[in-house]
Amino acid sequence: MRKRSLRDLQVSAVGLGCMGMSAFYGSTDQEEGIATIRRGLELGVNFLDTAQMYGPLTNESLVGEAIRGHREEYVIATKFNYRMDDAVPGDISTVGPQDGSAEHVRSSVHGSLERLGTDHIDLYYQHRVDPNVPIEETVGALAELVAEGKVRFIGLSEASADTVRRAHAVHPITAVQSEYSLWSRDVEAEVLPACRELGVGFVPYSPLGRGFLAGRFASLDELDANDWRRENPRFQDVNLKANLRLAEKVKEIAAEKEVTPAQLAIAWVLAQGEDLVPIPGTKRRTYLEQNAAATAVALTEDDLARIDAELPEAAGQRYDEAGMRSVNR
Repeated sequence: MRKRSLRDLQVSAVGLGCMGMSAFYGSTDQEEGIATIRRGLELGVNFLDTAQMYGPLTNESLVGEAIRGHREEYVIATKFNYRMDDAVPGDISTVGPQDGSAEHVRSSVHGSLERLGTDHIDLYYQHRVDPNVPIEETVGALAELVAEGKVRFIGLSEASADTVRRAHAVHPITAVQSEYSLWSRDVEAEVLPACRELGVGFVPYSPLGRGFLAGRFASLDELDANDWRRENPRFQDVNLKANLRLAEKVKEIAAEKEVTPAQLAIAWVLAQGEDLVPIPGTKRRTYLEQNAAATAVALTEDDLARIDAELPEAAGQRYDEAGMRSVNR
């Protein structure tokens, strides 16, 4: 596994999104999740992504169990944002509102450290920008955590270009995490250029289009009843029919390259620049092994031009209206 750098933080070229091991994507298997994280280390995939919101709280605990005894071999990224004062592990309805205040920044980190079983977090993101708190206040408090040694590096998730610039003026931002894939390319307009202007790394989440570009499902009937993707606009009715054509094109090009659709999708993200580190999520070792192998897939300039020319535009927004209001701000 090759390495890449997010500013001064060196990580595996492909990371592992751990969310689905605990939340949002239907049934879970904690033992398999732990085994997947540990298998990642054997493959050189040492960059793990979690959050307080995943579960809530349970995913950080799962990651903490998986890395026990090998903490220093992993690079751990987690996120804060929503109030967890009354949160019941595993019950998303008990999560409180957003809070980017300095007080909440300082109080949040202790719960994450405890659940992860560590004395420091390598990369600590604000999960969503709080529109009611100046980003300067939030990042100022994060900078204090860096000074105290509780956090090594600071990140933002789904922040606008302007917010990234304002935050970076307070304390260096190491990485911005946003959705980016063959069917979610809006960050190319402003956010990615701003990151490059400032020397900030970029971490694409959902590089497999929530599993859809990998061919993991083609109908909502294939998803568990409690799978969040059932409510996603891109998988509804007319949008789903349109997006199946996009997934078929990915499958077609992948077959010609003799790779899996997932490997093609990840390789495309990797080809967009050495400052990008995608974090495809999975809860199974089999898929992790396939995803890790994407680093060996070479896409030529002709391949990239063909993908740009032949892939249809995605149909539907990537979140519902409420979700869309929380991104790029």
